[in-house]
Amino acid sequence: MTEQPARPAQPATPAEPSGVDLARVALRAAKEQARARGAAAQQKKQARRGGLRSGARADGRDPLPLGAAISRLITERGWETPAAVGGVMGRWPQMVGPEVAQHCEPLRYDEDARVLTVRCDSTAWATQLRLLAPQLVARLNADLGQGTVKLIKVLGPGGPARRYGPLRAPGSRGPGDTYG
Repeated sequence: MTEQPARPAQPATPAEPSGVDLARVALRAAKEQARARGAAAQQKKQARRGGLRSGARADGRDPLPLGAAISRLITERGWETPAAVGGVMGRWPQMVGPEVAQHCEPLRYDEDARVLTVRCDSTAWATQLRLLAPQLVARLNADLGQGTVKLIKVLGPGGPARRYGPLRAPGSRGPGDTYG
């Protein structure tokens, strides 16, 4: 057997793109350029019209119903607790009953201390509400969420405004200091 001399390795030449491949590459480049020009033209047109417009589908720029807009505002600002307590003040007769509501009214809610202040029209009703306060706190917390109201501060009736007459001694506190 005769050995044949080894052939030297021929350098691999990349296949030259054919006419069809060249056409595909050129078409792809033309499409990308057209897409870029179209996007730029669309942006210019929107800038001339005054920005983006709402289309047929709902998005964040569409008008909202009033209730949804208020709910979104309350949530964004973190006003859930004060709004809920304000709702309780509006529904006070349903929460405590018509008889108690006739004699006691909520004045204010301190969010930091979680205290609801209530004024009664007589000392007897103030005493009655002080006795009912734990049950009322439980009912309010069941409606508003646990821990919303920790204490109900009950105020009695306010006295009449002090009226001072035209003849008044300097430093006097009114009729109460006359008789000791």
